[in-house]
Amino acid sequence: MAEPRGAAVVAEGLGLKGPRGWVFRDVAVDVRPGGVLAIEGPSGSGRTCLLLALTGRMRPTAGSAEIGGRRVPRAMAAVRRISALGPVTGVSELDPALTVAEHLGERVLLRRRYDTSLGGSLRALLRPRAERAAEKRRRTDDALAAAGLDLTGLPKGGRTSVRDLERLEALRLSVTLALVGRPRLLAVDDLDLKLSDAERTAAWDLLRSVAAGGTTVVAVCGQAPADTDTVRPADAPRRTERTERTERIEATATDSAKGTTDDTTEEGTADALAETGRA
Repeated sequence: MAEPRGAAVVAEGLGLKGPRGWVFRDVAVDVRPGGVLAIEGPSGSGRTCLLLALTGRMRPTAGSAEIGGRRVPRAMAAVRRISALGPVTGVSELDPALTVAEHLGERVLLRRRYDTSLGGSLRALLRPRAERAAEKRRRTDDALAAAGLDLTGLPKGGRTSVRDLERLEALRLSVTLALVGRPRLLAVDDLDLKLSDAERTAAWDLLRSVAAGGTTVVAVCGQAPADTDTVRPADAPRRTERTERTERIEATATDSAKGTTDDTTEEGTADALAETGRA
């Protein structure tokens, strides 16, 4: 992960208009590969919808964006393949009934179909089972290290239930799961929600560390650190958090049903499910 491989994120005049009016509009973004971008604003300001639009999971209705050379909205499926979500309410939440180890095992299984090194091709399946298992362990260990999640420090190690994790530990687990696929872009929602000042500092240090490893990071927050590139959803009227949640669920459901110009196959649909939530 040391070699920079992040995706540049560029947007001009990006906007999304839903049934209840503008969610966000006139957004301009220019983030270098391996950079960190904060989407700052209060709940209900369209910040999560902007995050999903920049990762190819919500179709904008105005302007355009280019993520790692892939255009939105034309190539949304391609953008999803190079990006991964950390915690996003209603989209990629952790299951409190599962353990940390179960989450990790499930994510590796989901990635197998799309990652040749994990057995997602006939050629990979012909490799010795021990070699494939070693690759899976290596991939998981790399992601754990990048997210700073030490399983030995958890109450029951990998058998610790998600419901027993502290907020910062849950964040690290979500980031770990996202990094298993070695994405070029990592997206995190509500980064500073319910965190103390010390935990908030640790959370931003985590994202900067991921970016230093080469992965571009976009994070939603209430207030970004002074030294962080920041964008605020512009000219959108304040809406309730419930309204924003309803709009993003409706929009992602509509996109899954309609598909995009390059996402009309079964593979594209399955790819979206694997990247945005648990199957």
